[in-house]
Amino acid sequence: MSIPTGRSSLTIVLATVLALPFALTGCHGGSATGSIPGFAAEREQALEAARQQMELIPPPSKSRYMAVQSLNSWENPYLTVQGGMVTLHVLIGDANPSTLGVGGLLRPVNARRRNLDVRLNDLPAALNAIPESAWPYGRVVAIEEAHDVPTKARPQIRRNVEAVLKTLGDLGVVAYEWNDTGHGV
Repeated sequence: MSIPTGRSSLTIVLATVLALPFALTGCHGGSATGSIPGFAAEREQALEAARQQMELIPPPSKSRYMAVQSLNSWENPYLTVQGGMVTLHVLIGDANPSTLGVGGLLRPVNARRRNLDVRLNDLPAALNAIPESAWPYGRVVAIEEAHDVPTKARPQIRRNVEAVLKTLGDLGVVAYEWNDTGHGV
């Protein structure tokens, strides 16, 4: 039996060191970040900072957003919750204060609409990145479940909706949940 020397022993040591975390934790789909000491405190600090930044947006005006009958006419950000992510729909405020030509050929509303795919964990940062002009109803977000999803995926989407509702509540943002008929719940 020969004893490995030089480069081969370095390869064995590196392979052992790289494989050790997998051997100790196992391979699974969940993240190990919840077990890291201080991660929960760091996440709580980030959530508190996001909450303070969201407080700069005025409280919601219920009389304005309850009158909206479809998401196409909704002017605040809204979320479409899917299996592994959330689509954040934002209508950027019009920079031109004039009412002349609004929604017409030269100033189409859809040119100001942005759709962003966001991971659930990054939702607070994504909401804080939205300019204040995109919140005409105040601190309220409409939420809808993704359409045309397989029956097997619906429980996962509903769990994601519940996680989004919790995150929004932690941020002090009012959640206005939409159902399939197009009206708020």
